[in-house]
Amino acid sequence: MAIQRLLIANRGEIAVRIIKAAQALGITTIQIYSEADETMLAVAMADESICIGPAPAAQSYLNVEAIIAAAQASHADAVHPGYGFLAENANFVRAVTAAGLIFVGPDAELIDMMGNKIAARQTAIKAGVPVVPGSDGAISDLDEAARIAEQIGYPVMIKAAAGGGGRGIRIADDEASLRRLAPQAQAEAQAAFGDGSYYLEYVVVDARHIEVQIMGDGKDAVHFFERECSLQRRRQKIWEEAPSAALDQGTRHELCQSAVTLAKTVGYKGAGTVEYLYEENTGRFFFIEMNTRIQVEHPVTEQITGHDLVAEMIHIAGGAALSVAQADIHMSGHSIEVRVNAENPAMQFLPSPGTIDQLSFDHSNDVRFDHFLYEGYTIPPFYDSLVGKLIIHADDRQAAITQLHAALAGTVIKGIETTIPLLMALTEDADVKSGQVHTNWLEHWLENNPQIFN
Repeated sequence: MAIQRLLIANRGEIAVRIIKAAQALGITTIQIYSEADETMLAVAMADESICIGPAPAAQSYLNVEAIIAAAQASHADAVHPGYGFLAENANFVRAVTAAGLIFVGPDAELIDMMGNKIAARQTAIKAGVPVVPGSDGAISDLDEAARIAEQIGYPVMIKAAAGGGGRGIRIADDEASLRRLAPQAQAEAQAAFGDGSYYLEYVVVDARHIEVQIMGDGKDAVHFFERECSLQRRRQKIWEEAPSAALDQGTRHELCQSAVTLAKTVGYKGAGTVEYLYEENTGRFFFIEMNTRIQVEHPVTEQITGHDLVAEMIHIAGGAALSVAQADIHMSGHSIEVRVNAENPAMQFLPSPGTIDQLSFDHSNDVRFDHFLYEGYTIPPFYDSLVGKLIIHADDRQAAITQLHAALAGTVIKGIETTIPLLMALTEDADVKSGQVHTNWLEHWLENNPQIFN
């Protein structure tokens, strides 16, 4: 059935993004909100809205019973989870479908399988997708971990089997550090995800983080090319772009086709991202995980391909087949997205919630600002610090960086501190301009440039 009434089980800029896509399709939108988010832009934009609880996320945006009750009370047909919160929670998907509602995304069993990094790794191996050398499954004890690490070779990454966001991860350079750090990673994973199991992977030194956007309808799957997300701080992405400057056409084709093969193997339905580490000096790429949701950085893919990914996933959830064949998906130009966070980079990235006193930014055709701000709006202190994403599309990478610098210079957000000074500095860096970066580059850069925000 075609979706007619869609409940958005999220907040912030992704809620605004989903509302825009759904309303353009003629779908009635229902926005949930916590007591702290009553004045949120998405609440004003949605056709209907309903409060689901107090400010703490555990009592609102993570409260499955309250969200299902809101969906039923508002006669929603479907629920879109966005990203974060319950987007990759298989039990939430089961609750949605048990209530007779459509979940905009893959089914619970697939989320369970691909959300567990060990199961995802094994699935990738079966599909013939290259994986990082590592343990075949969960580690039972430290002696086993030491034996496997010796076989793989140090350094090794201790990785939680469940969850994401950089939690439950440690890097060990030798056996002593492995025995010290593995219990820490295990405890952190248990506390964060309720699952303390972990596995080991060889650390690809100075790796580039490349991911492929895929879309499936359960029977067929296509890719929308790759994105590079190597500029990260504490494993959180800061700057994303498409296409990657590191790939040649042959590697690009092989990488993207491997992602499609994996999606077809599991019968993927909806929008998803297959993530890889790319070893530039050898040209090898390795599967690391699959995200079973729309991602923060999806706009750069939309900019280079001209396809609305959120609209497509809503169509598919409503029972439609893929609206586009692989031969119809083309890449044009270069796009960069930077995340604007309410943080003070000069004060160790201290969160900076507060009231927006002034807001202005570039509205030209090749500049897109996905956000949820307005003058007079007070950002609550309870949630993620992301307030907007500035996205540039230009003919080539150098032109995109030049345009990004100008757009950042023209973006005024007064009343709070933001990461715009950091982003401006990155557009001026020689390594960034030449594309000579990797997943550890930004951390080193911040350590070596303490004066950058003085």
